[in-house]
Amino acid sequence: MKSIAWALILLGACSAPPLPAPPREYPAPAALPLRPELPDPLVSFVGKRISSRAEWETQRKPELKALFQHYMYGILPPVTEVSAAVRRTDPAAFGGKATLREVSLTIAGPKGPRIDLLLVVPNQRRGPAPVFVGLNFTGNHSLVTDPAVALPTSWMRGGGKGEEVVNNRATDRGRGKNAGTWALEQSIDRGYAVATVYYGDIFPDKPEFSDGVFPQFHEPKEGQKTPGDTGCGAIAMWAWGIHRIIDYLVTVPELDRSKIAVTGHSRLGKTALLAAAFDERIALAIPHQAGCGGTAPSRTKNPKAESVKRINSSFPHWFDDHFKQFNEDVDRLPFDQNCLLALCAPRPVLYTNGIEDQWANPDGQFEMAKAAAPVYRLYGVDALSVTERPPVGQLVDGALGYYLRTGPHVSDPDYWKTFLDYADRHFRT
Repeated sequence: MKSIAWALILLGACSAPPLPAPPREYPAPAALPLRPELPDPLVSFVGKRISSRAEWETQRKPELKALFQHYMYGILPPVTEVSAAVRRTDPAAFGGKATLREVSLTIAGPKGPRIDLLLVVPNQRRGPAPVFVGLNFTGNHSLVTDPAVALPTSWMRGGGKGEEVVNNRATDRGRGKNAGTWALEQSIDRGYAVATVYYGDIFPDKPEFSDGVFPQFHEPKEGQKTPGDTGCGAIAMWAWGIHRIIDYLVTVPELDRSKIAVTGHSRLGKTALLAAAFDERIALAIPHQAGCGGTAPSRTKNPKAESVKRINSSFPHWFDDHFKQFNEDVDRLPFDQNCLLALCAPRPVLYTNGIEDQWANPDGQFEMAKAAAPVYRLYGVDALSVTERPPVGQLVDGALGYYLRTGPHVSDPDYWKTFLDYADRHFRT
């Protein structure tokens, strides 16, 4: 197939969400009051009680978006035009069950980074297909055995067995090695399309800011290792990249733009939740084992869980520099992660975890769901059907879903079965 390139002009239901108003002047982190109790999403920054859906939509919701950008994730880049080029199409992928496309997207103007999208659409379907979108850790080539899928050209973390990554670049030895982490064929068999991008195409996962999206909107300093007080951290850049992928997906006629689900594992689960909170085109979110900085509380009570100080020390590029000032003072945060989840209301969100993965704080994540439920009630949605964490192996599939199973920090076909069951519950009924 000849390569096709076009500019995307998005209008009406296809349009990207408007950016929140720029945050006003907020106090320095050290000047915020201590608040050891979990902040209530229905109480504003100045203490006003939010009592209606209209007040939530017009007052508290925009305020929380501004607060999260100012004190934690950094200010998201502006919406930009996306250009796309279909590089390859295979209409007989997975034994003829799907059409596989490789699409190159330029997401930050003509000089911006090119991200390579792998899009797989089931051939047997009734009308447009619902679609899972998210970022992957190891490159599109590692999710399929197809030898024609292009290798990523951007920086990649080293390690892996069998020289899958050499000199921080992907090699052919990685082909198909991580197929189970996205379980593409299972999704196709269930009638779902899947769209994924290697996360390093958007921003390489290292404390260095001269590559990827960041320099398209900021002038990085030589040797810069953190984004700055309110500079866009990696989690926010990856989430912004998902928004730009969706700009393309809503133009694809084979996809149902009203049934876009976002998912991701670990740090990319944090990314998925932030992407959903800031983009209502995402109809359903499954941030898998996302933990601290995503689905778990910053005010953790689990001594085995990752802390704000630990995550900021290990990954200084993920969050803005204001967030680092809460390392010893998490009780000064004017929000917690229940407030980020509340920004998704009334859309369905499923938290999935392994009981052995205490680093991700599965109990704390359930408490976040309970604390976000009052916002869902403003929309007339009784989101969480249980008041205690469900037993291992039981899927709670309400608008605020929860699932815990045995096992460590991993993504595999069994988890994907649960993802698909949950999506069926909300997309097929």
